[in-house]
Amino acid sequence: MMDQLSWANIGERVRDSRASAELSQQELADRIGLERSMISKLENGARRIDAMELTIIARELGYPVTHFLSPAPEVVSRRAAIAEQGGVGDSEAARNAYRTEARLSQWLRDVRQLIDLGTLRPNPLLRYPNQVTDAEGAREAARWLRAALDLGRGQIESVAQVCERSGQFVAVVSLPSDGASLVDGDVAVAVVGSEQAPGRRRSTGAHELGHMVLGDEFSSDLGVHASREDRERVIEAFAAEFLLPGDLVRDVADGGSEEERRSTLIRISATYRVSWSLAVTQLQRCKLLDSDEIRRLRMRAPTDVEFRDALGWKPQPDLDSVRVSPGFASAVVAAMRADMITPTRAVEMLRGQVSIEELTEETAD
Repeated sequence: MMDQLSWANIGERVRDSRASAELSQQELADRIGLERSMISKLENGARRIDAMELTIIARELGYPVTHFLSPAPEVVSRRAAIAEQGGVGDSEAARNAYRTEARLSQWLRDVRQLIDLGTLRPNPLLRYPNQVTDAEGAREAARWLRAALDLGRGQIESVAQVCERSGQFVAVVSLPSDGASLVDGDVAVAVVGSEQAPGRRRSTGAHELGHMVLGDEFSSDLGVHASREDRERVIEAFAAEFLLPGDLVRDVADGGSEEERRSTLIRISATYRVSWSLAVTQLQRCKLLDSDEIRRLRMRAPTDVEFRDALGWKPQPDLDSVRVSPGFASAVVAAMRADMITPTRAVEMLRGQVSIEELTEETAD
């Protein structure tokens, strides 16, 4: 593995990773028990590093060892170059972008590994065949995808599963951002930040799916002359319509009193497992309630008890205890059973969804 990148490249990766962690060379040296000059030589490519030292550095900086040894995918590199014009250490935004892209790169490498091992077979990418330039076009694309997946107007039980059926593998990981995605040839991957509330995680998963279905700023489908903010608003319209079809909230306006209308919207939001903000936005788009009532609804976000009571306290595990796409999880277990990967590597690939004890017990059985 050590020859995948040159020593200069490995040193540069260490330097950028250290900067993303906001550590000086001296601070990193102190933490791992080396001289600062040795860290400097390493980052300049003037000193080689053994596997043990790299493992310690990787653990201290919070990255897998493969992050320092494997080239970043081309699309990730291009996004990162745009996001951090001044270098990794120059701003919090650049450091966050670097950490996000590193998580996304690792997820792609894991997916690719299982594909190469033959245990994972991705579905063809579902790409909307028409050009989308505005929010209404994005909502039409969401309806098209629902039809393609035979979802009708029903609730989406698992965002991770529908993304996988569309050709995109999703992982829930710790991120300094909401999420990120890329298409690398015939494989699409996305990461969703685990720190978000459950409804927001689902929205982020649908948002990243929208990037794949519609085409992001590196394709011509959405309009390369549109601003990033405009493109994101179009993708948000796709995500909202995909998770909660707009015509479902029209009945809210017929709900008697304002309090009854709020209760109806809570039930819909809970059933479709979307954030309150998304549900109110879909209702606002229908233009059936006055702006003052919409404002009051937005300000009166339901409590967890109200959400759970609307569903009879049914648990909602999607993108919570579930950390990786279901097909990917099955592929990891298949690779482990065939002795293609170790149980330790399987736990790493499953992002903490199961423990080493659970995996080894499963193998023993």
